[in-house]
Amino acid sequence: MATDWLGSIVSINCGDSLGVYQGRVSAVDQVSQTISLTRPFHNGVKCLVPEVTFRAGDITELKILEIPGPGDNQHFGDLHQTELGPSGAGCQVGINQNGTGKLVKKPASSSSAPQNIPKRTDVKSQDVAVSPQQQQCSKSYVDRHMESLSQSKSFRRRHNSWSSSSRHPNQATPKKSGLKNGQMKNKDDECFGDDIEEIPDTDFDFEGNLALFDKAAVFEEIDTYERRSGTRSRGIPNERPTRYRHDENILESEPIVYRRITVPHNVSKEFCTDSGLVVPSISYELHKKLLSVAEKHGLTLERRLEMTGVCASQMALTLLGGPNRLNPKNVHQRPTVALLCGPHVKGAQGISCGRHLANHDVQVILFLPNFVKMLESITNELSLFSKTQGQQVSSLKDLPTSPVDLVINCLDCPENVFLRDQPWYKAAVAWANQNRAPVLSIDPPVHEVEQGIDAKWSLALGLPLPLGEHAGRIYLCDIGIPQQVFQEVGINYHSPFGCKFVIPLHSA
Repeated sequence: MATDWLGSIVSINCGDSLGVYQGRVSAVDQVSQTISLTRPFHNGVKCLVPEVTFRAGDITELKILEIPGPGDNQHFGDLHQTELGPSGAGCQVGINQNGTGKLVKKPASSSSAPQNIPKRTDVKSQDVAVSPQQQQCSKSYVDRHMESLSQSKSFRRRHNSWSSSSRHPNQATPKKSGLKNGQMKNKDDECFGDDIEEIPDTDFDFEGNLALFDKAAVFEEIDTYERRSGTRSRGIPNERPTRYRHDENILESEPIVYRRITVPHNVSKEFCTDSGLVVPSISYELHKKLLSVAEKHGLTLERRLEMTGVCASQMALTLLGGPNRLNPKNVHQRPTVALLCGPHVKGAQGISCGRHLANHDVQVILFLPNFVKMLESITNELSLFSKTQGQQVSSLKDLPTSPVDLVINCLDCPENVFLRDQPWYKAAVAWANQNRAPVLSIDPPVHEVEQGIDAKWSLALGLPLPLGEHAGRIYLCDIGIPQQVFQEVGINYHSPFGCKFVIPLHSA
C-alpha cells in the first residue's frame, strides 16, 4: 500500500526547528516509520543532498501537492515550486494517535467562503504510512494543481509559499507565514468575526438586572457560612477596623471633665483654653492673697519675678517672629523692643523680661523715670539689666522716633493709681500711641476707667483677672504656684497648661 504513494509531490512540515521540506516521495518504510524525498527543497531553497529521510516523530504536518495518475510513468522529474492560488488546496494528510495516516480531502476554495487553517497536531512516534484512499481526490482537483505548477516561476524566492494554500484569495499576505499565524487568525475570527447586524439595538438594563440580585440573601448566606465554618470564632474580623489619627487615643478613657477649676466666689467672667478647659477669673483681692500665701510657702518675690520674666520674654520672642526672625543670618535686622516700666513690682517684672530679651540678641530700650527712692526688687533687676547690651533711658526724648517692633507696657499698678496723673506717664502713653507698634501688657490691672494704652496682647499670671476688651487677646502663664497653695485659699485647681507654660485664653 505504501508504494501507491511513490512519485507523489508532498510538503512535510517538521516544526519551527527543522522547517518545511518539499519533494517527490521516493521510499516509504512502514517498519522503520520513515519516508524519503528525492531532490528536496528546504524552506524554498534546493537542498545540496539528492535525498532526505524523515521519521514519523519529526513530522508535524504532511500535505500531498500532486498525485500521479494510474497511467503516468514512475519517472521522477524535476520539482518546480508552486504558488497555490484559490484552487491550490491539495489533499492533506493528518496523523492520528495510532500512527496511521488519514487522507483528508480539502474542498475547492470559493471566492465567498474562506478556508479553515489547519491546526497543528503534536506527533510522538507516529506512522506516516497513508491508506490508499488517494482516489478520493478528483481528477479535476489534480488538474488544477498541475496548472498551478506549470505557471509557477518564482520558486527561487526565499519565502515559504506552501502555507498560502490555506489562505483566502481576498486576504492580504501576512508578514509571517506558517501554522502559528493561522492559529492567531482563527482566534481573531472567533473573537471579532460576528456579524455587526447581530448586535442588539436596545441598551443593557443595569437597574433591572441589579434588582434581580438579592443582597440580603447573599449576606445572610455568607454569615451562615462563617458561623458554620468557624471563621468568626477564629478571630477573623468581619468588619473593617476603625482608623485612628496619630493624636487620638485608641484606649477607652473616662469622660472628659472640662471644668476642673472652681473658685469660692461668684465668677464675673470665664475663659476657656484651646482644648476646651474652663478657666474662671478671680478678683484682684483673691489674686493678691494667692501670691502672699505662695510667698509664705517659699515662692518669694525674686522667684516670681524670674518666672514672670522668662514666660513674658518667651511670649515676646514668639511675637517677634521666633526662629524666622532670630537666627544668625538676620543679625543686621535685630528686632527692637521698647519697655515702659513704672516704679513698682509690675515694673520690676518688665525689667526682668527685658533682661531675658537682651540675652536673646534683641535690642531692648528700657524707659524708667527717675525716683529718689526705688524698691529693692527694682534695684536688683536694674543691676542685672545693666550687665546686658540693653539701653536704659529716663527721658521720653531718648526713645526712638521710628516705629519699633514691640512695646511692652508695665506702667500701671492698681496700688499706685495716682501715677496716671504724672506728666511722665501721660507722655509715655502719648509716645506709645504715636509709635503705632503692637503692645504687650504684662499683668495688667482692672480699671473702671479705660487705660490710655490699648494692648493687643495681655499676659495674666496664675489665674486671669476679669479683663475687658482693652486688654486685647489674653494669655495665661504658669509662675509655679503649687496646687496645695490654691487649695489653701479655697480654689479647687487642676493645671490647664499641659505641656506649655504660656497658653491662650478665649472668652467663654
